[in-house]
Amino acid sequence: MTSAAPGQHRADGSLRHLLTLDGLPRADIERLLERAQSFVRPLGEKPPISTALTGVTVANLFTEPSTRTRVSFELAAKRLGADVVNLEVQLSSRVKGESMLDTVFTLQSLHVDVMVIRDPEAGVPDLVATNVAPHVSVLSAGEAHVSHPTQGLLDALTVRQHKKRFDKLGIAIVGDIRHSRVARSAYHVFGTLGVPDLRIVAPEALMPRLRNSPGAAVTRRSSRDSRASTSS
Repeated sequence: MTSAAPGQHRADGSLRHLLTLDGLPRADIERLLERAQSFVRPLGEKPPISTALTGVTVANLFTEPSTRTRVSFELAAKRLGADVVNLEVQLSSRVKGESMLDTVFTLQSLHVDVMVIRDPEAGVPDLVATNVAPHVSVLSAGEAHVSHPTQGLLDALTVRQHKKRFDKLGIAIVGDIRHSRVARSAYHVFGTLGVPDLRIVAPEALMPRLRNSPGAAVTRRSSRDSRASTSS
């Protein structure tokens, strides 16, 4: 869980892709949280509208079922002024045997500027980011069991809103850690933001390999044994 995915930044240091939170610098994460907070409005108020993405076309490529994530990306892009195209695998040319890159190159030729990808196969967002034209950005909306960076950022924003600071917190991530992309992204973002007491809690069968969780306190608990063994 500690090797950063290369190629998320442009030559000038600005963020081009968002594929993973693993290895993303703290300064980038804090800027994203600050920008996100500026768009937050109480329920019942009109959402903020911007022209920041006017003239930009965003394609949502979802090859596994999603409602909340896809709608969130669609509404966010539209409220920023972008044109939005939604593709689902059961309606797309991938059913006819075309690869993801075939679809991506077709969309790129139609002047799509941002591709938001959710796919059950590990490595797909990185594959697309490696092969798109220099002006195209790729955002992961969930990659297999590997990562879900925008959900990790949302979790961090929620904690920030309620606790203000991360440097004195204890946070436990509980559940099926081995197969959860959300848990992995939460682990990465909270570790980068300096949470001093970060714990992952799961039964042995659902615990990731210890070498993938440096710096975290690991608690194993089975339904047959109320005792917990902890290591770090």
